Amino acid sequence: MAPPEVRRVLVDEAGEGQRLDNFLLRLLKGVPKTHVYRVIRSGEVRVNKGRASADTRLVLGDEVRVPPVRVAASTADKPVAAPAREFPILFEDEHLLAIHKPAGVAVHGGSGVSFGVIEQLRQARPDAKFLELVHRLDKETSGVLLLAKKRSALTQVQDQFRSRDTGKIYAALVLGHWPAKLKVVDVALHKTLDARGERHVLPVAADHPDGRRSISLVQVVQDFQTCTLLDVTLKTGRTHQIRVHLQQAGHPIVGDPKYGDFALNRQWARGDGLAGHRFDRMFLHARQLAIDHPATGARLTLTAPLPPECRALLARLGEPH
Repeated sequence: MAPPEVRRVLVDEAGEGQRLDNFLLRLLKGVPKTHVYRVIRSGEVRVNKGRASADTRLVLGDEVRVPPVRVAASTADKPVAAPAREFPILFEDEHLLAIHKPAGVAVHGGSGVSFGVIEQLRQARPDAKFLELVHRLDKETSGVLLLAKKRSALTQVQDQFRSRDTGKIYAALVLGHWPAKLKVVDVALHKTLDARGERHVLPVAADHPDGRRSISLVQVVQDFQTCTLLDVTLKTGRTHQIRVHLQQAGHPIVGDPKYGDFALNRQWARGDGLAGHRFDRMFLHARQLAIDHPATGARLTLTAPLPPECRALLARLGEPH
């Protein structure tokens, strides 16, 4: 194997605006993080021939000198290559891409998942200079997923998410009759790991030291004999917020594999109690997202229609019994 050599890398749109340490960690996959920071501190990494610190922000066209670094060539841990895949497009221009994510597909690889939406899209679009997730959806949730095609768009829209200036509305089908007067769920949430090391979110008292205030606005859309279809608007964006808020109110989401009614989920997945109609996913759908366009400033409202399997279930529930 030839010894590693000095590389000079020009910063393109994918690296524009990134910190130097994050740029190198992405470029030098497989190199220990401690070693990356060591070569930065030693001055072996140069930006435009000058020393730079880990928090230096890179500009389009900067030249980064990368010292000789050997990357461990391990085939045992080589990740599974993601298959190229496109998804239904809701909106696309030179700044943003909005897709309709199906249920059962993770947004990115990790935690036992080899690849997700972002890895598959990058494979399908090898010429894309930049493609990053603006936000995330749970694997079991379908609906509007927004990606950025420029770093400037990514940072601008993520600022809107942080300032809660996005109209995020979810359709959720819950068990039982949701009380129409219960329009605001303001319950703090605490993220933990369960006995198996899996992420689990618990509702806690407002003064809990590890709790984070979480607010969901709930509106009844349609009442069925055994279920209620809701529109839920997020005022905060906590992990599993809608799922836990609705469950702690006594109305778990149909098909929720973590916080739901597991016995009923199994029955409906088999078609029991639905006259043979099978429903084997979680009924949570990100149906609308509204943002200010990062380039024009115009309000952009993105909508994803309910998937066919969700519409079919609602039709079945709406039949006379």
